[in-house]
Amino acid sequence: MKGIITMFKILTDSACDLDKEYVVKHDVDVIPLYITTDGQNYLRDGEELYSRDLYKRMVEENIFPKSSLPSVQDYVDHMMPYVEKGLPVICITISTSLSGSYNSAQTARDLVLEEHPDAVITVMNSTTNTVTQGLFVNEAVRMKEAGLTYEKTVENLEKLKESTRIFFTIGSLDYLIKNGRIGKLALLISSRIKIKPTIIMKDNEIGLGGVSRTRAKSLTSVIEAARKYFNEPGHNVKDYNFIIGWGYDLEEAAQFKKEIGDALGVTFCEDIGSQIGAVTVCHTGPYALGLGCIRKYETV
Repeated sequence: MKGIITMFKILTDSACDLDKEYVVKHDVDVIPLYITTDGQNYLRDGEELYSRDLYKRMVEENIFPKSSLPSVQDYVDHMMPYVEKGLPVICITISTSLSGSYNSAQTARDLVLEEHPDAVITVMNSTTNTVTQGLFVNEAVRMKEAGLTYEKTVENLEKLKESTRIFFTIGSLDYLIKNGRIGKLALLISSRIKIKPTIIMKDNEIGLGGVSRTRAKSLTSVIEAARKYFNEPGHNVKDYNFIIGWGYDLEEAAQFKKEIGDALGVTFCEDIGSQIGAVTVCHTGPYALGLGCIRKYETV
């Protein structure tokens, strides 16, 4: 396939937590990860198991679900129909530090290219997850719908990676201890103290932004971490899109959204979905709450 490409297909995995209405409206193909609540039966995220049901069970039954990546064949099955139609593909995955989804997609790409050597497929590590991965996909959608070429869209997405941020807190360390890919949080968690961490995800890694003794103080710490970032040179809130990621408590999320919106002077993307989905909640527990952001592609 040669020349300038203006028509292409966007794929992503279900860690993006995009609303069903959004993916239908914008023609995004979502490859489900898998969730198990018993260690034996794995259900397709968003198809056989839904976030609202998982949250309810986690809160009421105190279960500890686990997630698993899509298989190579899952990715082949999603890529092949578009390749056979001659459509180039951009496949955006959850951070490689959190899942092997990228590796599955990359292997699938290689298999598809063996059969269709002229196919154009880019597999991209978003370096983030959950609602900020959704923002990343949304930038790809905005570029596609604005008429940018495939090549320019891929180029801009690579530049956008370094701008992705998630500032959040969780209700309990228990889920990270059991399931989380915790990286730099290991020392904190090994102490097993009863604290509420402020966690920052950037540059494909999860790091500790601070600790608090209460939920209220941890949410204030999230706001302050975001404020500090946007007080740094080159980080103008007007250049970014924002989203609140929330878990089980919608009322708390609405109040937090108002507080952080007022503190930073920002408005939020409202149409892509903001409830943290089943894949991430396996690791954070049901009471994760925070802010995600990414640069608008027009500013890179």
